[in-house]
Parts: sequence; C-alpha cells; structure tokens
Amino acid sequence: MKILIKGGHVVDPASSIDGPLDILIENGHIAKVAGDISETADQVIEAKDKIVLPGLIDMHVHLREPGREDKETVASGTRAALKGGVTSVLAMPNTMPAIDTPENVRFIKKIIQKTAQCHVFIAGAITSARSGETVTDIPELQKLGVVAVTDDGSSVESSEVMREALKRAKECDLLVICHCEDQGLSNSGVMNLGFMSTMLGLRGISKESEYKRVQRDIDLAQETGARVHITHVSCRESVELVAQAKKNGVAVTAETAPHYFSLSEEELIGYDTNFKMNPPLRAKADAQAIKQGLKDGTIDVIASDHAPHTENEKEIEFDRAEFGVVGLETLLSVSITELVETGLLSWQELVTKLALGPAKILRVPKGSLKAGVDADIIIVDPRKEWKVTQESFVSMSKNSAFIGRTLQGAVEYTILSGKIAYRSGKSERRA
Repeated sequence: MKILIKGGHVVDPASSIDGPLDILIENGHIAKVAGDISETADQVIEAKDKIVLPGLIDMHVHLREPGREDKETVASGTRAALKGGVTSVLAMPNTMPAIDTPENVRFIKKIIQKTAQCHVFIAGAITSARSGETVTDIPELQKLGVVAVTDDGSSVESSEVMREALKRAKECDLLVICHCEDQGLSNSGVMNLGFMSTMLGLRGISKESEYKRVQRDIDLAQETGARVHITHVSCRESVELVAQAKKNGVAVTAETAPHYFSLSEEELIGYDTNFKMNPPLRAKADAQAIKQGLKDGTIDVIASDHAPHTENEKEIEFDRAEFGVVGLETLLSVSITELVETGLLSWQELVTKLALGPAKILRVPKGSLKAGVDADIIIVDPRKEWKVTQESFVSMSKNSAFIGRTLQGAVEYTILSGKIAYRSGKSERRA
C-alpha cells in the first residue's frame, strides 16, 4: 500500500530537512522525501499548513502491565501514545513482578506482541525486584532485547551495588537510566521543600535529595565508563551538574518532563493531587533553569514520565495520594506551547528532544524520516488549540496536571509502520 503525504512542512533533524516537501510511503517504509512527488498512491493526505515529523519516542513510560491493569495496560497506554504522536515508548520495569529476569522479559514481550498499538521497547531492572540489593543478569536481559536498565521509581541506595551494576552494563555497553533520589534526604516528603511547603503544611522534599544523587551517579559513571541517563531532572543544581559532567567527558545524558518546565510548586496551593509527582514541582527559578538546559543542550530529551493512577489513589488526602501524572497525550502539545510558541526552541530543536535524541541514546532505529526507514510519521496542526479535559484522555487513568488548560498544537495523523494508526482530522482523500 502506498500513502502520499502532500505539501506538509517536513522537519527531520536526522536529514537536516526543514521545509515544504512530500513523503511517499510504500510497504511500510519511507520510499521518498522530495518536492512535488507525482506518483500515484492508494491514499493521499493533504498536509498544507501542517508540520510533518518523525514519530515521537517517549523513553519514560509506565504501562503498569503486568500487575496493575486497573491503572493502565499495554494496549490502553499505547493507544494513548498514538493520540499524542508517540510511535515508540520505553516501558519502565516497575511492574508486578518487576522486569528483572529473563522469564519476566519473555512474559512482557508476549503481552507487547499481542496487544501493543505502537512500538514498545523494554527497560529491565537494575536490581532483583528493584530492591537495590542484588544486581540482575544484565547481559542476559540485553540478549533478550532489553535496551536499558533502571530501577525507576526508586534509586539504588547502595553505591557499591550501583557501581557493580554500572560495571556490568559497561561490559555489554548497555544504557543505565538513573532515578536520582536519596531517600534519606527526601525524608517521606510530598512536595518541594521551601516556603510553599511550610505555608501549606506539607512535608518537603529537598532539592539536595535529587542533586546529591545525580552527583553520585555521575561520579560512578566517570569511574566505570558506563553510559548513564539522568531521568526527570527537576532542579537547577541537577542541570548544572549534568552540564559540568558533559564538559568533563562523562558519558551522561539527561531528560526532563513537560511539567518541570511549564509548572511550579505554586500550583499546589489548592492541594490538587494531580500536581503531586516525584521529583516534585520546584520553584519558578528551577523551571527556568530547566528551559535553559533544554535550550543549551544540557538536557537531551523531553519524556512524559507517564504515570497513571486510579481515581481512588489520587482523589484522597494529599499526603496519602500516589505520586505521578499521565503525560503521553499532552507531551507534544505542552512542549509546543511552552517551548516553540515562546521562541525558546525551533521545531528542529524540539524534534531532536522528542525523537532523534531518544533514538540515539537508546540506539534504536527510529526518530528519522530518511528513505528506507520504517514509516513512523506524525502530522501536526501547529495552530490548533485544544482544551485538556478528563473526557479527552484515551489513557485508562486521567491524573493529568494539565486538565483545564488550553494547549497549542494537535496531532492529526499518526502513521505507524506505514499504516494510519490514529486520525483526528478529515484531510484524507482517495487518490
């Protein structure tokens, strides 16, 4: 089957393309990217005044299956991804059971093969049961297709255990994704430590609990030579540490999430638990530092940290509510609204953060529109505004920090491996 995308503004940093071009899709792959393609196709999508991008890669997604299918499933989470323009996700291993053994990797792979609506890459656990005590068989997990290891949701508290894990990962050149939180310093807090936490009477989580652990993991990466990726960076000090580590030649990359550059701790004045996440929303100065880190390249990736929870886990007292927010369906639009519309990032720079960068870090053959690659493509209306409502979510859970907000930019088409997997508009016509 052939699909021809006509007249869109194509943005592909991998090919240094940024301008009006057509894209011809044939047999699931990109056959040609050129001006005024005249070949006959089975379907023609008119993309005038639209932006055509590589499918996004979200390298921080909690699909909850197996174990908490009441929150999300592989099927529902990947459907939500398609609506948000995400064609590939990295599934975190904090499932029940954790993805910590070859058997559990095989189990999740079967679920993915049967039910996934988009491409799903797998992250294995660093330690058995994510307990922080015994390093998993990292080479064996890699043989089964795991593209990274992480105990995300928890930091590996023991420096000795983390050092051993990094050594094993270095031997097979596998990425280690670091959840940086010193639990002794975060001290069971529920929001950012400071004036706001005092005013609201809520236990605070210090920035030190994050950046001290960022420093430790950077030091261990420098010592072992392993590749590390610092996840959900939320504060200025962490940005500065990553910047310095890069200057020192450490093999470190970093990500943040849209809520950390678009929101601040002041959102918690109403005790809305949809603003409760870990790490917490920080001060406005930290959000500004995150934006600067995105602009100057210190932060390589924007990921959703999609963390679905049920209503009865969120609509309770703030102290008792679960940490985390959904984000697959708002990832792109919040980024457009806060970064592109404000002039902070160009479309090229944004696509690098959302597609090409994650592909390079995970070493997966995605994130570009070069001829011959899988046709994972999204078509975006950059001018369309839409309001985030609970009813609008495809995800099983609705715990979004952006409910009630009007965002700029909406996905009209998501094409996965050459087939239309999601469509919101009516700009399709038969050839």
